[in-house]
Amino acid sequence: MILRKSIAGQLLQLLALIIIHASCHTLTSAKTVNPGGGELQQQPQLEQQQPIQGLPEPRAYMPDSQNLDFVYHDHEELTRFLRATSARYPNLTALYSIGKSIQGRDLWVMVVSSSPYEHMIGKPDVKYVGNIHGNEPVGREMLLHLIQYFVTSYSSDQYVKWLLDNTRIHILPTMNPDGYAVSKEGTCDGGQGRYNARGFDLNRNFPDYFKQNNKRGQPETDAVKDWISKIQFVLSGSLHGGALVASYPYDNTPNSRICRSSALCAMFQTYSAAPSLTPDDDVLKHLSLVYARNHAKMSRGVACKSATPAFENGITNGAAWYPLTGGMQDYNYVWYGCMEITLEISCCKFPPAYELKKYWEDNQLSLIKFLAEAHRGVQGFVFDPAGMPIERASIKIKGRDVGFQTTKYGEFWRILLPGYYKAEVFAEGFAPREVEFVIVEQHPTLLNVTLQSSKRIEGIGGPMVSVGGVGVGVGVGGSPGGIYRPMQAAQHYRPQMPPYAAATSNDGIFSTISNGLNSLYSNIFG
Repeated sequence: MILRKSIAGQLLQLLALIIIHASCHTLTSAKTVNPGGGELQQQPQLEQQQPIQGLPEPRAYMPDSQNLDFVYHDHEELTRFLRATSARYPNLTALYSIGKSIQGRDLWVMVVSSSPYEHMIGKPDVKYVGNIHGNEPVGREMLLHLIQYFVTSYSSDQYVKWLLDNTRIHILPTMNPDGYAVSKEGTCDGGQGRYNARGFDLNRNFPDYFKQNNKRGQPETDAVKDWISKIQFVLSGSLHGGALVASYPYDNTPNSRICRSSALCAMFQTYSAAPSLTPDDDVLKHLSLVYARNHAKMSRGVACKSATPAFENGITNGAAWYPLTGGMQDYNYVWYGCMEITLEISCCKFPPAYELKKYWEDNQLSLIKFLAEAHRGVQGFVFDPAGMPIERASIKIKGRDVGFQTTKYGEFWRILLPGYYKAEVFAEGFAPREVEFVIVEQHPTLLNVTLQSSKRIEGIGGPMVSVGGVGVGVGVGGSPGGIYRPMQAAQHYRPQMPPYAAATSNDGIFSTISNGLNSLYSNIFG
């Protein structure tokens, strides 16, 4: 009798598994959208956003096993999941490809937002990029689970609803699908699968601020460069593996003066490097701390191995860890004013799949809270005297010589910590302006700036502008009695190149040894 009950129980369990498997929803084709946005749907007026502090924390993740398990997904499975999610949640998601890898795999991007198909005025664009190194796929899987969490929690989680109502989130789960295809689960170190199909490290393949990067551009990096040239991203995170730390720009540094003529000296300096700090060091440190402190372990600063470094508070300046040339985060920051952080989220590069659920639990809150930082600082519009938006106006926060530009709707955003600031605003055909404003902790400062057409200016005061809802009179800049001519060529403000950066010599056998050691160090530590 006992034996019959046991057999019957097993049959019932088997029948239940068959029913669950048969009930999985049918996958449908993806909808492709234009990543640059659609038609203008509303007037360019910012509404006061609900303060983040008043919202409850995101609820605990409840996995939907019929959609996404904690396993590694190959490119075909990843594509099916993204297409199914886009079909199942058409009001919250949009799927598009920014290009293809060497071997023809799509570089899929999923937009998750309450306005997924078009840019809505006043709503910042943010992004996550995963799997730039093919053998570091934990971030790839975390981003798939983040997509699922957003769409399944929108109607029940007040924090997620606020984030998706006020932000357009672009998620590129894998930038290097070809490298992933040849990587092996359970491999914690080494370089197999790290590179793309032509053997290029994609995180050494971008233009570099400090040194000329002679590496031939790859389809994957070219696609990303084209992508971020079309969308004014405010905030970005790049997910890696091999360490547990949030790393912030600069990733590179000019060789110190003592090493100008000695490649051997430069080689040894690489592994005892000093920080290479940006003009926005306070903001980038803050963003790194937001991720590290919301992570279950990162802020403890515990070293992954006895031979690897420990990081105070779980953050580090990239160049202080180890310098690299051609990194993606420096390119985002210097060329487009996008605050990007490199997030190293697993000590093992390709850990066993059974550990993925724990990685999700460790990173879930960090991934969400980090994106919300796009709503910190200043945001607004730049107009002409007729009230029309000015596209590609250049803006620089005084004392912070890495600038940013307005969108085609005249919008701008800049993440800043509480304090007093001055913004310098330029646009071709208009007189420059300097605007004062204050940042407070509770909500972003709203700032609208009107530029006057270029003409002879002789001490004429500027019009009133709105600073967080308060009218402030601001004078017009430029040379008294002269005619303003906009800056030529440069599209964005960038800090002046250190005079010794271009003079650095990288030739010779010792430079080759140094590059080899740098590559080895990267393979071991991320």
